[in-house]
Amino acid sequence: MEKNIEISLLLDFYGELLKPSVRETIDLYYNDDLSLAEVAAQCGITRQGVRDSVKRGEAQLFAYEEKLGLMRRFRELEDGLDEISALAEKIAAGSSDEKTALLAAQITALAGKLKE
Repeated sequence: MEKNIEISLLLDFYGELLKPSVRETIDLYYNDDLSLAEVAAQCGITRQGVRDSVKRGEAQLFAYEEKLGLMRRFRELEDGLDEISALAEKIAAGSSDEKTALLAAQITALAGKLKE
């Protein structure tokens, strides 16, 4: 996964655990796609201060993921729901029984709802 996307996702999962100033610099740098100089001007700190804050925040986000694994579990759940939907669709397509097809459609709908 591209680093920018990964950091943005980690920020979604663990951003509230970071100091507000660190969260803000990472958000501006990765989500708003501002340069270090632009973030520095907006936050009133030096460019080097922004870089240090971003690097420190990145390290904290990766450490939280390593310890807690919320993003990994989220991806595993999404993949599992996709697989459940695909299997239910196969069951519905291969069944001539109306009741089985209806149950398979309900399973597919529930998996889709859980992914929202």
